[in-house]
Amino acid sequence: MTEDGFDCRHADFLLMQEILFIKGAGGEIGSSPRAGRSDCPAWEKDPASMPDGADTTFIKRLEPVELEGVPLLSDTVENWAKIKEFQARPDDLLLCTYPKAGTTWIQEIVDMVQQGGDVQKCARAPVYQRSPYLEMFPPKPLRSGLEIAEGMPSPRTLKTHFPVQLLPSSFWEQKCKIIYVARNIKDSVVSFYHFHRMNLGLPEPGQWDDFLKNFIAGKVVYGCWFEHVRGWWEAKSHHPILYLFYEDIKEDPAREIQKVAQFLDIKLSESVLKQIVHLTTFESMKENPMTNYSTVPSSILDQRVSAFLRKGTVGDWKVHFTVAQSEWLDDIYAQKSMGTDLSFRTQI
Repeated sequence: MTEDGFDCRHADFLLMQEILFIKGAGGEIGSSPRAGRSDCPAWEKDPASMPDGADTTFIKRLEPVELEGVPLLSDTVENWAKIKEFQARPDDLLLCTYPKAGTTWIQEIVDMVQQGGDVQKCARAPVYQRSPYLEMFPPKPLRSGLEIAEGMPSPRTLKTHFPVQLLPSSFWEQKCKIIYVARNIKDSVVSFYHFHRMNLGLPEPGQWDDFLKNFIAGKVVYGCWFEHVRGWWEAKSHHPILYLFYEDIKEDPAREIQKVAQFLDIKLSESVLKQIVHLTTFESMKENPMTNYSTVPSSILDQRVSAFLRKGTVGDWKVHFTVAQSEWLDDIYAQKSMGTDLSFRTQI
């Protein structure tokens, strides 16, 4: 463990740890931002010296496999027994979203709050290493998200995209605090579509119209958006869950960041709050190598196709939806939302 808290025993996971749903890496492997450290593995200084057992010769788009009615990638399903038995700790903080609902945003906000807005501390490692992704299983000998989490000192901040019914039971038993961020369905599907285009480990998205239909039918990875956001909404009635909305954070970040701080029992001065607001703007995070995923090789996340941090707005769906598609989804949304007080804004 170095003075800044970066554990180089886990550096072999740096490039692969939260490259959503990947199977393997291909082409040129970029060097790690920790490559200059003398106490880090040799391969991190020289990617050509990657361990012989690492499956880094290819990447292929995977197809989802159903687990308890939820489409997941095969790597997740194959390791389900390990995931199910994961042991949460009482002081764990879990961050959860449906994919592309502001996950990286809330990860950085939370770390900034925990570190008192200290820029250097938050630059100790990429955001995807500071809060490991539990159901991530890269090729061996690279470490899985579970292995990274198990090796972390307490208190840990962890991340998942699981719907409420698939969360390992230890999180409920330990009464862990959970922060959930939800985003309106129209912007969610647009963002997830573009993420499929640039993430070469995800299923081929096809044309926009086809992807939209699969998304609404719950046939994409992590399943039905409606069930996901509603399941976590209902869970907050019997568990310590802070349920946030992407649109609210965008509208008034200071107010929502203060909610996060209060939930974590952390007091922020006005100056620190102002600094966190500035450092977690879309513009700041897009230029920050610890949050923009520029450390990940383009052979895995091809940001020439679509940037990882693409728009960061509310209402971009209007550029993609036809009038007919929007009205069709409005009708489905009205039907699916009956019986719940959960509501979303598609513009602010």
